[in-house]
Amino acid sequence: VRALRWERREQDAAGGGAAAAPFGTFPVDLTKTRLQVQGQSTDARFREVRYRGMFHALFRICREEGGRALYSGIAPALLRQASYGTIKIGIYQSLKRLFVDRMEDETLLINVICGVVSGVISSALANPTDVLKIRMQAQGSLFQGGMIGSFIDIYQQEGTRGLWRGVVPTAQRAAIVVGVELPVYDITKKHLILSGLMGDTILAHFVSSFTCGLAGAIASNPVDVVRTRMMNQRAIVGSTELYRGTLDGLVKTWKSEGFFALYKGFWPNWLRLGPWNIIVLSVQEQC
Repeated sequence: VRALRWERREQDAAGGGAAAAPFGTFPVDLTKTRLQVQGQSTDARFREVRYRGMFHALFRICREEGGRALYSGIAPALLRQASYGTIKIGIYQSLKRLFVDRMEDETLLINVICGVVSGVISSALANPTDVLKIRMQAQGSLFQGGMIGSFIDIYQQEGTRGLWRGVVPTAQRAAIVVGVELPVYDITKKHLILSGLMGDTILAHFVSSFTCGLAGAIASNPVDVVRTRMMNQRAIVGSTELYRGTLDGLVKTWKSEGFFALYKGFWPNWLRLGPWNIIVLSVQEQC
């Protein structure tokens, strides 16, 4: 009973941390989306390279669209994090308890398996909110309608498939991100504490969070580029599907734009994942 109550508290704490994080990181996340969709040689509307980097994107969006545009898509983002973050960390912690009872007994393999499973399940369930968030971010002021009306419109125009567009690369990205981030966080924190360098303090949580954010950004960015473009493609090119799947998207992007196109938006991706993990995991730990 005590273990079940502890898992429930961890899930509640995870939900609070996940809901708090987007407010601090959302403008950076928006620049990531804009950088990832630009320069597509196969789509006329996003062929132009408008932003030279994260800071240039921030300034240009503020100048041309206003400061509020930096928070385009914040409503579905909050809904996504309240569901995705809670489910992800709740499943991850619950699965770990099936294998081990103490932090000292955890291994990298166990943490990776639990991370992959929790990432796939949670991201697949929250996919509709991700679709709407990305479309609102990519199109900015051109996007019309509120959150509920937009969900209904996507369903009416594209069906259930539209709400779950890009779910495969989303699940793949989540498997990579969660399969890398949470195990790296746990292992880093474990060694910092057991080595005596730091106690189980907010400083150890900060270092572990920032480290896992870097690892997650490096591992997931190529799939994240394809995922972003697939979720946005229906809204910008009608019924034409530019990418048939993750591998097709990776190959086409590499061939038409070069290898480093797969790392478009890397800096805002890392600068988002770093603070995001610091906020979510630190709030969870403190709660």
